[in-house]
Amino acid sequence: MSDRQTLPDASEAIKAIDQTESTGEIREALASARKALTAMPDDSNPVDRARALMDVAEPLLGLGQGAEAWQHAREAFSVFTDYEHWQDAVEAADILYQSGQPDSIVALGQGIWLGVTYPVRAQSTVTLLNYIIDETPDESDGAAVAAMAAHYIAGLRTQGEEKASLGFLTTQMIARVAKRHRGIEDQQTLDTWIEMYKLNDVPDLLKRLGLIVDVMVGDKWWFDRDALRARLPVH
Repeated sequence: MSDRQTLPDASEAIKAIDQTESTGEIREALASARKALTAMPDDSNPVDRARALMDVAEPLLGLGQGAEAWQHAREAFSVFTDYEHWQDAVEAADILYQSGQPDSIVALGQGIWLGVTYPVRAQSTVTLLNYIIDETPDESDGAAVAAMAAHYIAGLRTQGEEKASLGFLTTQMIARVAKRHRGIEDQQTLDTWIEMYKLNDVPDLLKRLGLIVDVMVGDKWWFDRDALRARLPVH
């Protein structure tokens, strides 16, 4: 897992930049990050260099330079997966998705697979799953699967106040999907809807999410998913 435990998710970081920093300040942050990246010696630790690439990618994204942000985050993603730094890899996938490039959905699918498969921070995985909701049509069952998977991950990987706050967020995600999917607004009908679509059957839910990821990624996997799966304690 990543050592960057104090950093927010990429989407939250960019949101914070948008709200609190001027364009000039973002450009200053970008210049500083580029200078730090350039100053790194050739024999630098690859993961440290990949994190420096991410430090450049984030302000690039904030400045609307999606293509260049993609280049930096894509290189970083490969390093993070090679060295099995899953939290960092999921954060890189977030940047890749937000960059709006041709393979952004491919990146999102791979980030979701890593975020569900490995015990990364729940907020990071929930953020990526929420993008599925944004991407799918109102009548799509995929949004319901993503919302329920997010709720499951939030309950599994959090405790205390974080569990309460993130659980509230994922509950709202489910309610939003149910409303747009079937016009559901009351709890009793919501419970029936969940039962009808078997969204509370976790093994089946994760299997369905896997099928969605397969459609998103197709044959463009950037890492050996089968090899990683084979090393899992249960697979």
